[in-house]
Amino acid sequence: MRRVAIIGAVQTRYEARKASLAYNELVYGVVRELLDRTGVSMREIESMVTASQDAYDGKTISGMAINEVVGAYLKSEAKVAADGLQALLYGVARILSGEFNLTLVVAHCKESEGQPSAITGLMFDPFVQRPLGLDELTAAALQARRYCRKRGATPEDVALVAVKAHRHALKNPYAQRAGAFTVRDVLASPLLADPIHELEAAPRSDGACALLLASEERARQLTDRPVYVVGLGNCTDAYWTERDLAEADALREAARRAYTMAGITDPAREIDVVEISARYAHEELMAIEALGLHPRPVELIAHDRASFINPSGGPLCGNPPTVSGLARAVEAYWQLSGEAGERQIEGARTALAHGAGGICGQNHTVVILRRE
Repeated sequence: MRRVAIIGAVQTRYEARKASLAYNELVYGVVRELLDRTGVSMREIESMVTASQDAYDGKTISGMAINEVVGAYLKSEAKVAADGLQALLYGVARILSGEFNLTLVVAHCKESEGQPSAITGLMFDPFVQRPLGLDELTAAALQARRYCRKRGATPEDVALVAVKAHRHALKNPYAQRAGAFTVRDVLASPLLADPIHELEAAPRSDGACALLLASEERARQLTDRPVYVVGLGNCTDAYWTERDLAEADALREAARRAYTMAGITDPAREIDVVEISARYAHEELMAIEALGLHPRPVELIAHDRASFINPSGGPLCGNPPTVSGLARAVEAYWQLSGEAGERQIEGARTALAHGAGGICGQNHTVVILRRE
């Protein structure tokens, strides 16, 4: 079977509002930087996969508005209206098909230009749930309560995740929010939806990221540091009212598939860096458990043994919807290519990137990357 490599990746700095840039300009910026970094011309890229949401872009079929800036004119282009890591999965599949050797993958979102509650509320049943005011945040709060009750986790336990994330983000120049916060600081931040506090939730954010996928033969021609995609897994769970919200079964299954493909039998020992798409602090605890990294995630974080998990700070420190999962792959790639700067995990060879979408993490994608 063909092998697929990432040969370059870029992202913007994440900010609360990028008022001076239209979203096609935002996308152009990362595409231009990626081409400059890799030395690849737009003429050489054969296919494009983009990730965005019409509701945030303010128009239907919004991917059409960025076709020129991603170089899709008279080429094969597809849009994924879901988490950006699914766009990477689709891009890999395109190269594995044998039809393409170079595929551009891009994700963007300007969360500042929409009203998150109104937009995420559209995911809910329009007759009963939506009129009650349910949105992504309030559903996440219900999940946090259920998880903490079932696992016996305290508010202080969950706050530790936010403390770790913002401390890690101090070394990340792309992070929107960072700081040497304490558990007391986290629990004293404004309550958004009980029990979720402001510092336990991803901030509203604008940004974009992009990476370039290549077949193994093409990758070896273009770089001496290819990072290979060696494992993929994707799984969707039942609708949020039809499952136990304390369990991340879809993530557990997506991870199992990715581990099998990558030949990983002991993820806690074999994976050097993990980038988790947790838009709320409790979701990181759930993910650590479901990914098989530690049966007691609070213990791992409390004893300061989680430096390899979200060394970037993760979405709690700024990643807009849709971009979040692909940004995890960008960070994982940088770790393996030695481009992570102060947040570099020394000697990292294998990394995991995770993407999630839907109410309370209904869908999950896991990607395993490895350098030679």
